Amino acid sequence: MKAKLGMSPIAWWNDDLPELSDDVSLEECLRQSRSAGFTGMEKGRRFPDDPGIMLPILKAADVTLCGGWFSGTLVNEDMAANQRRIAPMIELFKAVDAPCIVYGEVGRSIQGDRTKPLATKPKLSDDEMKAYAGKLTTFGEWCAAEGMPLSYHHHMAAVVETEPELDAFMRHSGPGIPLLLDAGHLAFAGGDVLRAIDNHHARISHVHVKDIRRAVVDGLDRTKQSFLDAVALGAFTVPGDGSLDFAAIVQKLADYGYEGWFVVEAEQDPKANPPLRMAQVGHQELMRVMTLAGYTVETQGFPNR
Repeated sequence: MKAKLGMSPIAWWNDDLPELSDDVSLEECLRQSRSAGFTGMEKGRRFPDDPGIMLPILKAADVTLCGGWFSGTLVNEDMAANQRRIAPMIELFKAVDAPCIVYGEVGRSIQGDRTKPLATKPKLSDDEMKAYAGKLTTFGEWCAAEGMPLSYHHHMAAVVETEPELDAFMRHSGPGIPLLLDAGHLAFAGGDVLRAIDNHHARISHVHVKDIRRAVVDGLDRTKQSFLDAVALGAFTVPGDGSLDFAAIVQKLADYGYEGWFVVEAEQDPKANPPLRMAQVGHQELMRVMTLAGYTVETQGFPNR
């Protein structure tokens, strides 16, 4: 089985908490990640939106674009508005041969609002979840028909956060909206990562290997502290520096034949946790557990360099 290792630039610059950002260029971010062994990088705010500018930067770094976040609002806005906003991103991602766009629901979400405690996250009724999941399926099918598949990101402080919410979303949606499994977000929400893989492996198309610091997560007062407070306190980290058993998680994915991207997405303070060092820690741990699980990790970055 083959796999690829990528990173998210959120380790270097945080879009929601600018104070948790290092003053490094896109080129330096890519250089550090590639030097640690990663061949892909998800899109961040310092990436250009013109493929004619982006491709030479990726080629020089020997890195491929392995995904990127789209802030979807289908829970409270219409399909046409989301189609208009994602259309330029679809064209960009097709031009640079990215594997997918990560759909993250921000409608009604409190993930970016530091004044809203975790306990006040939005909840959907059964009927609302059914309608929402159907809408996402239609949207995912439209994006795929336009040439770029989506991968749905369950997320802390959003309408699909907990394992039961994920189960309901998956039950009411269809294969037209594949799943991004994020180990860290599911564990933070109190879910069982291995059970989620058992239940939803057939739809998993993208994986975020985010780790958590269990002591930080368990020490939160969710009636008073927000998602961004948790991030600032160090709730997330890279595999090998946290509390999750990635040997078991990766083995479970291997058991079901998952092949594709494993992306390290670990937002934390780059001053306290230097991104290059954390990238090295994460890569070392992933190579260890992926070798045990029987994966061959691809080493080629930018194609036909």
